[in-house]
Amino acid sequence: MKPTAAFRRRLATTLLAAPALSLLLTACDSTPRERQDAVKNSAREIDSLADKAGTAIERIGHRAARWDSASRVRNGQALDTVASAAFAQELLGPYASVSTLTVTNLDPAYTQLLRQTRAKRREWTQRDWDYATGIFDRLNARYRALRLDLPARQEIHIKALQAEFETLETTRDLKDLGEAVRDKPANAR
Repeated sequence: MKPTAAFRRRLATTLLAAPALSLLLTACDSTPRERQDAVKNSAREIDSLADKAGTAIERIGHRAARWDSASRVRNGQALDTVASAAFAQELLGPYASVSTLTVTNLDPAYTQLLRQTRAKRREWTQRDWDYATGIFDRLNARYRALRLDLPARQEIHIKALQAEFETLETTRDLKDLGEAVRDKPANAR
């Protein structure tokens, strides 16, 4: 996982500020040997800070890799058809039979999916998102089958709803990844 720009700026500021400050404080009334010792001490501090930062980045990378691995395993598991049908009924209501959707009710089906997704997304687990994504994928397949018969206005509206769904899902993935890599207090580990 790449460090953020803010993290890099803070690290650079910390690494550069400490030695510069110690050099400034010792430069006025010091001997060359004292200045040389101050530079050596500053270099040791920079090395120590760089080691700590490297260890933190490595730890975060390992946590991100574990999260990604668990996510891949979860995504490799087949969805239960009964649970998927129940989830489709909950999310799509009267539009749950995706294969029978027509040009006139495809747009309302997407609207219903997004309305329910917005309402329930905060309480969903990653597995719930897998079911919702499966339903979304089936809707998208039906959209592709009907796309040439859709009026432009409906097609644009459906594209916007598709983008919103993917944004909500990606936001959840990023939130979960952030929680997985975050340092927790010692008593919470």
